[in-house]
Amino acid sequence: MDHSLPAGADAIVMDARDHVATALRDLQAGEVVRYQAGGKAGSVTLLEAVSFGHKLAVSDISEGTEVRKYGEVIGRSVAFIEAGRHVHVHNIEGIRGRGDQAEAKEGGGAL
Repeated sequence: MDHSLPAGADAIVMDARDHVATALRDLQAGEVVRYQAGGKAGSVTLLEAVSFGHKLAVSDISEGTEVRKYGEVIGRSVAFIEAGRHVHVHNIEGIRGRGDQAEAKEGGGAL
């Protein structure tokens, strides 16, 4: 798998299944952000500023969706997230290591 960055890339997507890209520099609202995913070039217009190292949605994410980065689930969206929005703790919740989430899936109570 080729993880080289095309010249002029503004963000990086590590896996074609990812919902988010990681900003390679500070990005401003209104910018067209270029990235590559699964060997294909993509772009999204930012709806708000995204700081270096932070995540931005490269596609619309419905409320309750398990959000992927690096091909792995990193959390669940708590609201609809439009493509081009900043993705962070204000619109996703962590689900790893949460006993209450495991109980809900199992349908059981406390042990």
